[in-house]
Amino acid sequence: MKNAYEHMAECAAESARVARGAGALPEASTTTPCQEWDLRELINHWVLYSAHGLEHRALRTPLPDELTTRDFTADADWPERYAAQLERAVAAWSDPATWEGTIDTGHGSTPAPDIARMLVMETALHGWDVARGTDQEFRLSGPAAAFLLESVEGTAELYRRYDGFAGEVVLPGEASDFDRALALSGRDPRPVAA
Repeated sequence: MKNAYEHMAECAAESARVARGAGALPEASTTTPCQEWDLRELINHWVLYSAHGLEHRALRTPLPDELTTRDFTADADWPERYAAQLERAVAAWSDPATWEGTIDTGHGSTPAPDIARMLVMETALHGWDVARGTDQEFRLSGPAAAFLLESVEGTAELYRRYDGFAGEVVLPGEASDFDRALALSGRDPRPVAA
């Protein structure tokens, strides 16, 4: 639990940094690595699940309907609100008891550590998507990247079956754990050609 919690906190802090660096969002639709979402749709999904979802899962409470339909990006200070919500969410996982037992997902019960892994993936992978969509980098330490890769390896086949991940991107040569996690989840970490 201790290492997983530290990785969760690191991914949350990096997500807050990326959100703050996103700048003013364009009014027009902007493409992202998530082809089904433009930048605002992606950020709304990211904010909802990586911050509010993270807290509600820890508390074992459902996401309120009001949150699932909110346009978080409509608030000019959405990055600061997101950062504050991430802090609350990570704090909700700081109690070791939160990591025990199961969490009801609406489709059955799942062990709490598995839910935590899923939410770390949600935070980091979509954090990278937002970073790529706003000309930034998403950076993780070696241990956090290894944890993310292990998490993606354990779920990639299942997620692909339900269209949660695209097909794996084959990377040439050696790649970092973070790049391998991105590629396995259907993202291409290589620099975008100018």
